[in-house]
Amino acid sequence: MGILNKIFGKKKERLIEPADISILNVDVHSHLIPGIDDGSQTMEETIELLTNFQELGYKKVITTPHIMSDYYKNTPEIILGGLEEVRIALKEAGLTITIDAAAEYNLDADFEKIIDTDNLLTFGDQYVLFELPFFQEPPMLNEIVWKLQTKGFRPVLAHVERYSFWFNDWDRVIELKDRGVLFQVNINSLTGHYGPEVKTMAERLIDENLISLVGSDCHNMNHMELTKKALTFPYLHQIIKNENLINKKL
Repeated sequence: MGILNKIFGKKKERLIEPADISILNVDVHSHLIPGIDDGSQTMEETIELLTNFQELGYKKVITTPHIMSDYYKNTPEIILGGLEEVRIALKEAGLTITIDAAAEYNLDADFEKIIDTDNLLTFGDQYVLFELPFFQEPPMLNEIVWKLQTKGFRPVLAHVERYSFWFNDWDRVIELKDRGVLFQVNINSLTGHYGPEVKTMAERLIDENLISLVGSDCHNMNHMELTKKALTFPYLHQIIKNENLINKKL
């Protein structure tokens, strides 16, 4: 029986009544400005996604387009210009949900240069959302964290549970937390969407009370449907009850 469990995985997770995700109030990680990254590609798609966020009870979405030196060379001007177009369409659609924009910065060769200019898109109390390459930890991570902090920014590491190089290096996760890095978890990680190891990592981070922000990382309607599916997973119930989540204070 043990061998079969290893082959086919654990028994099916016990699902419960859907959580009231409206208590989060704000989503802090998504890709909803049409056509500028791998998220929504049309204004119609963006309005459909925002309609769904409103129906789930969110009052505001802080969308975070990618800024990547090799792929998505977005600038504050491109992002904020796109934001204004979305706001106009949102009003025309008669929706009451509001939308702001920051960015999801990739920790690549250009990120340090952007920090030096102080021209960063932030949200809330100078929070800066950034992500890492998925294949290995960048050698300058500590330096970048320190530079952000010395300039008065508060680093938020996107989807911390998805970096496989930390699956067996919990001490490094704790070290970053001790350095003042805030951790954001993806809702869809709790469904197993990114794989069982990511799900396990997300659950451990929640159990250890290391998560400061919860985000959808919504790119499209498939992600939105997964977010709705996540409502019945016990760990989503657990994390959204955390009164210290920054989402609830934005």
